[in-house]
Amino acid sequence: MLKKLLALVLMLIASVAMAAVDVNKATEAQLDGIKGIGPVTSKMIMAERKKGDFKSWEDFVERVKGVGDSRAAKLSAAGLTVNGTAFKGAAAVKKDEKAAAKSDKKDAKAAAKEEKAIAKEEKKDAKVAAAPAASAAKTAASAPKPAASAKK
Repeated sequence: MLKKLLALVLMLIASVAMAAVDVNKATEAQLDGIKGIGPVTSKMIMAERKKGDFKSWEDFVERVKGVGDSRAAKLSAAGLTVNGTAFKGAAAVKKDEKAAAKSDKKDAKAAAKEEKAIAKEEKKDAKVAAAPAASAAKTAASAPKPAASAKK
């Protein structure tokens, strides 16, 4: 029983250690605990935070010297958040744009296919509509001609 209790306590401690740390609410010690943030970076973060909370990851990257997109991605993976959100870097944005472009291309292809099918249907309908007129003209052409009147 004691072993189970000890294991439970250790798991709770580990889960607390892995919990996300919000840059706007964290103490300097909590920031130091994030892998990739040392004392110098945590002091810079605290100094910038005194000027005002970080509104987004872009604001964080812009205001904290030495933090770019790649480092922000690493810090986010280590558990740092800005206003409770993880970093969605340039790679994720490009991936979203690529997926949207692919979807747009697929939609355009489907629309072109549909337009082609509609044009084919309209052509078929035009043939069907023209068929009775052509048939009537054929019948009229093949009908016997009236005899010519006799000369006087």
